[in-house]
Amino acid sequence: MAELSFSALADSKPIKIDVDGTAVCVTRIGDEVFAIADTCSHSDASLSEGDVSGFKIECWLHGAEFDLRNGEVVTPPASIPVETFEVDRSEDVIKISSRKSAKG
Repeated sequence: MAELSFSALADSKPIKIDVDGTAVCVTRIGDEVFAIADTCSHSDASLSEGDVSGFKIECWLHGAEFDLRNGEVVTPPASIPVETFEVDRSEDVIKISSRKSAKG
């Protein structure tokens, strides 16, 4: 589990954190926070270095896009969804914990 401050997250600016030894991309969209695996399923690239548009994040390397809400592929060349993680918010404290589901 990892904890961070909601107020420290800039809107639509992803960050990479470590959750129990796994790199996780955390993104705030308005009042919501999403957490997906940080590594693109198409290539070994960090999604937290990509651009966010709406609820999508684009991998900077080849342009694959993923839905931040569920990890699903939106745009190729990726064809395998990425894992999502549980996000719990209590006031200003965000807790990112165990994986929600294995995709693929």
